[in-house]
Amino acid sequence: MARSARAQEEIRRFLDIGAVQVAELDLDGDEAVLRPGPGSPPVTHGEVFVLVRRGGRPVGTLLGQVPEGADPRAVLVERARVECGPAVFGEPAEPPFTSVVVATRERAGQLARALDSLLAQDHPRFEIVVVDNAPVTDGTRELIERKYAERVRYVCEPVPGLAGAHNAGLDAVRGEVVAFTDDDVVADPRWLTELSAPFAADAGLGCCTGLILPARLTTPAQVLLESHGAFAKGFTPRTYDPARPPCDEPLFPFTAGRFGSGANMAFRTAVLRSVGGFDPATGAGTAARGGDDLYGFVRVLAQGHRLRYTPYALVWHHHRETWRDLETQAYGYGAGLTAYLTAVLVNRPALLPAFLAKLPRGLAHARTLTAVRETDAADGTGPGPGTPGDHDVRTHPWPRRLSRLQRRGMVYGPVGYLRARYALRAAVREHTAQRAQTAPGAQAAPRTQTAHGTQTSQGAR
Repeated sequence: MARSARAQEEIRRFLDIGAVQVAELDLDGDEAVLRPGPGSPPVTHGEVFVLVRRGGRPVGTLLGQVPEGADPRAVLVERARVECGPAVFGEPAEPPFTSVVVATRERAGQLARALDSLLAQDHPRFEIVVVDNAPVTDGTRELIERKYAERVRYVCEPVPGLAGAHNAGLDAVRGEVVAFTDDDVVADPRWLTELSAPFAADAGLGCCTGLILPARLTTPAQVLLESHGAFAKGFTPRTYDPARPPCDEPLFPFTAGRFGSGANMAFRTAVLRSVGGFDPATGAGTAARGGDDLYGFVRVLAQGHRLRYTPYALVWHHHRETWRDLETQAYGYGAGLTAYLTAVLVNRPALLPAFLAKLPRGLAHARTLTAVRETDAADGTGPGPGTPGDHDVRTHPWPRRLSRLQRRGMVYGPVGYLRARYALRAAVREHTAQRAQTAPGAQAAPRTQTAHGTQTSQGAR
């Protein structure tokens, strides 16, 4: 098929992707409860993406088809009872005092929605810090002062970049554990308890990540992204221990994307500070385009601390909505992947021999990661259409255009990281000069660069 004809076919397939409803179903007792996902209308006929819970905890997802005129609850309960069997949970440990950091930039409406869900957490003792990253208006500060003044602390980080914003939050927090999430999520009421409790149960734990599910699947872009895994990491808790590398992860710890994502992660505060926080030349808002969360995971593991994934710590994420968003995301994922690897090796050269030993497998993994992925067949040659978010089943083909962009991003990533480092130094110099001009003789401690690149205030620790 000629390239232009193939591209036209991919566009047609993309535009044919229909919306999917989002709901959650709790199978507690005899009376299962079906309710719409966060911000969704009541469930009706058609396709429904369902999170299934037992005892309030997530245990699986399914993609159900509700016939017109049928009772959605009855149809989906029947499916869920067959596909999601009984589950036995232990009681989580008493969670430690935890800080939540939300970095944001000019998205006050989304931020308010996220903060409302965070303030509704059942965690016994926590604080929330909002970091306003390189703001151009006073919208975020005014929102905090007007609506959340006594419940949320506001921090301004003038140098652009998500990792730098996270580092500013890390400097400000007081909790034993620091959790990070995004301004485009809705947090489940038990999110923070489930994410922070593992630190009380395991003194060697340095990081914990959780489950991310789609808040809406209303556009082709959102459905396509979730169809190919998106942020989902499954429903089986797992601990990654550098002292006992997992046999099924031959690239461990360099395949950090397997561990979780930045919209749902927590660290023991002292551990994250000990490794220098995040590299501020990574992440959204920099030339590196991403990789700040992956950098944090690898640095903590390389320091000998364990990482825990728990599906019980849930946030609902509002995925990007358009084809252009997907293009940007695909390129950014590729760039962030190789940018974070570059950052790890620059900041921790001792990892270079292990990285080089795993490089051949890593290149093969990269080819698989960015391959054109067709729809699984329903004719006996494959498992058939399945649930968005299921890594083993794909409901829609992944376009070649996005695979090419991801590969281009991977080639660009190391260059982007070096550019981001240069730009960061220039931005810090400019900001320091501006502060000197606007506040001559001021006694406030200047923000400086630590050995690991983390921006911090002298004497803050």
